[in-house]
Amino acid sequence: MSPQVNVDSPRSLKLPSQFPFSVVKIHWKQKPTEKLAMDSAPLCPLHFVFIPFMAPGHVIPMVDMAKLFARRKVNVTIVTTPLNSIQFQATIDREIKSGSPIQIQIVEFPFAEAGIPKGCESIDTLPSMSLMSNFNKAVCMMQQPIEELLEKLSPIPCCIIADKHIIYVADIANKFNVPRIIFDGTNCFHLLCNHILRKERVHEDVSHHEEKFVVPGMPGRIELKRSQLPGIFNPGKDMELNVFREQVKESEAKAYGIVVNSFEELEGEYVEEYKRVTGHKVWCVGPVSLSNNDELDKALRIQRDSSHDESKYVKWLDSWPPRSVIYVCLGSLNRAIPKQLIELGLGLEATKRPFIWVLRGGYGREEMEKWLLEDGFEERVKGRGILIKGWAPQVLILPHKAIGAFVTHCGWNSTLEGICAGVPLVTFPLFGEQFYNEKVVVQVMENGVSVGAESVVHLGEEDNSPVQVMKGNVKDAIEKVMGEGEEEEKFRERARKYRDMAWKAIEEGGSSYHNMSQLIEDILHVKG
Repeated sequence: MSPQVNVDSPRSLKLPSQFPFSVVKIHWKQKPTEKLAMDSAPLCPLHFVFIPFMAPGHVIPMVDMAKLFARRKVNVTIVTTPLNSIQFQATIDREIKSGSPIQIQIVEFPFAEAGIPKGCESIDTLPSMSLMSNFNKAVCMMQQPIEELLEKLSPIPCCIIADKHIIYVADIANKFNVPRIIFDGTNCFHLLCNHILRKERVHEDVSHHEEKFVVPGMPGRIELKRSQLPGIFNPGKDMELNVFREQVKESEAKAYGIVVNSFEELEGEYVEEYKRVTGHKVWCVGPVSLSNNDELDKALRIQRDSSHDESKYVKWLDSWPPRSVIYVCLGSLNRAIPKQLIELGLGLEATKRPFIWVLRGGYGREEMEKWLLEDGFEERVKGRGILIKGWAPQVLILPHKAIGAFVTHCGWNSTLEGICAGVPLVTFPLFGEQFYNEKVVVQVMENGVSVGAESVVHLGEEDNSPVQVMKGNVKDAIEKVMGEGEEEEKFRERARKYRDMAWKAIEEGGSSYHNMSQLIEDILHVKG
């Protein structure tokens, strides 16, 4: 199977009915007179190729990062599949009009060959997580088409920045003799913690999953439980997934460097320690979500559901006093079981405060819909509670002056977006590295409180997951950051402090701006 690349004319696709529009092949365009936060430097003789993994939490930050590089006059190509490209087509079109040398190139997704239903080109669209192995198979089948695509690109690519889960990019980079930089999608706290645990294996010495242990070598005293560690330290029953995780780990070690969506003022000690103990090149260039620097950017950032009118949420928020509304979102790959979500909803109701609750597909959608209908929850909270069933314009909602707290699953993208908005966080980690991120928020930044979740909900084992957090826990945690006392005000002060740091880091002269310059210089040197 070879990619259909045609840079001379638009390309239409036969898409499912929920995507009633066409994908247009983007042309190189530069209009120096139409600028949007563009760097004033002359066009850089470099061409970076970005290859994101097909899941919202991976695609979104890589597209944001690609935009930032293009604004620095680096030629940028984003390689993705037809349905994934639709989601960020509008924001890339806007970048091109501003003068950025950026384009999207399409590679077909082999859903039929891999045994995946048509239209499922992103993890969050899979009808069942049991298809994860099929999905990874489809991703691996894209290697040859991507190689053929890169051969036709002009100018010739001189660097590939790819998600760490696309392991065959190592072979592609070797074939084209260009550096491969991996995008991890988390932070240096997570990278350092994983490195130490792999080396020291102290978690294996505890007698019980719920017993605490200290992670040696981490700046500060960091305590974790084995039950809170990512899947690589708690392998499940899916042997193919376990093997894949090991392959990812091996591939990481061979990369030229790692680009991280974080900023040094947030976790500087962990950045330096990770560089020291591994010898890896690390560039912190975030928060990349701040590439969306006006309301239209935020609204166009990703188009997951065209039926939503983002302006109605803003108008509703305008009707509430400052810091009065709770925003709740447990991520695009929600792993919370319905009984746990029900406790969360009842806790929100018990606060008597206004709220926006984002309920994405995820696990147990039908059961949640049944509860909402039969329990009468929506009717009881009518007027002060909004339920968004699907995608929400999070970067548009969070900075609104009415938002007083963000209840988050601690996915790193969401955590950073909350930090950039200057909002105190209520942490509800579910899976992956999210318990690490909770430590960053609650212990390192002291910018939030935990609802009390204790164990990872592993992929494919949701049915065996107990209810960990009761409605009273939810209500109490929210009140700890939204009340009017001295402690609550300290949370708000720290939230504002880190928000200001984040914005300064990404601006010209800031640490992340400097690190991006260093990366560009590094690749220029390699190319020379």
